[in-house]
Amino acid sequence: MASLSTEVAMDLSPFVKIYKDGHIERVTGNDIVPPCLDPATNVESKDVVISKDDDVSARIFIPKLTDQTQKLPLLVYFHGGGFCIETPYSPPYHKFINSLVSKANIVAVSVHYRRAPEHPVPIAHEDSWTSLKWVVSHFDGNGPEEWLNRHADFGKVFCGGDSAGANISHHMALRIGIHGLPGMNLQGIVLVHPYFWGVERIGSEAQEHVPIVENLWRFTSPASTGSDDPLLNPAKDPDLGKLGCKRVLVCVAEKDFLKDRGWHYKELLEKSEWEGVAEVLEANGEGHVFHLFNPDCDNAVSLLDQIASFINHT
Repeated sequence: MASLSTEVAMDLSPFVKIYKDGHIERVTGNDIVPPCLDPATNVESKDVVISKDDDVSARIFIPKLTDQTQKLPLLVYFHGGGFCIETPYSPPYHKFINSLVSKANIVAVSVHYRRAPEHPVPIAHEDSWTSLKWVVSHFDGNGPEEWLNRHADFGKVFCGGDSAGANISHHMALRIGIHGLPGMNLQGIVLVHPYFWGVERIGSEAQEHVPIVENLWRFTSPASTGSDDPLLNPAKDPDLGKLGCKRVLVCVAEKDFLKDRGWHYKELLEKSEWEGVAEVLEANGEGHVFHLFNPDCDNAVSLLDQIASFINHT
């Protein structure tokens, strides 16, 4: 008879497995790459502690600079992984942010928030808000991290993320719109394959995907009211029109079962009292977060170019 340590109580592959003895196995997203000077891009990175007590940290990226007084747009990035796997230190995320920082010539802060199930949603959102407040503490040049003091332009700040991280980015923009964050001018948000959902099926959503999304949401957010929780379904959020930026870029993929939620999000914004501009870019023939799995394919290169262009738009 198998011991309790090997008996699976809940299998949410490819995310996590929970065993009957209570221990948790993260199926993917466990590899870590150290910060470094990347020889391919000349982008340098370092790791910083944001909140020691809450185990919130980040990896900061800075491009090669010829002018050591130069101010650059700042991207605060939130990784995906269903709120329960991956980190900024995972090889795909390290590579992606390196490439984006080089391409767009920006400073980036890639946030490491606490993950479910040990830390259920909305802890990821609270940690991300803590991270934004830590970032903005540098706006007058007196924060704890010299790269941000010296090179971050707090008049040109963007939030971005993929999947669950795109969900977080949306909610950070909402919080800024509702509560404000003095010292930071949020210009726009970039949502790549955003993790939104709802009870009612929309567009081409197939029934076979419903259990996958809803089981994962219940697992990561056990106190949630369900798939129409405003944390997951923007259509149910009465504050949607208070989004604290004027520009939104939503990236979707043709074969991603979350695609129609991205298009729907744009429609919701346009029907709300929000006065900004939202655009959707769709990658043909691709699936969810394809750019992380195949970063050198044509569509991934195009996605990188489009995000860089969005950030550098004047």
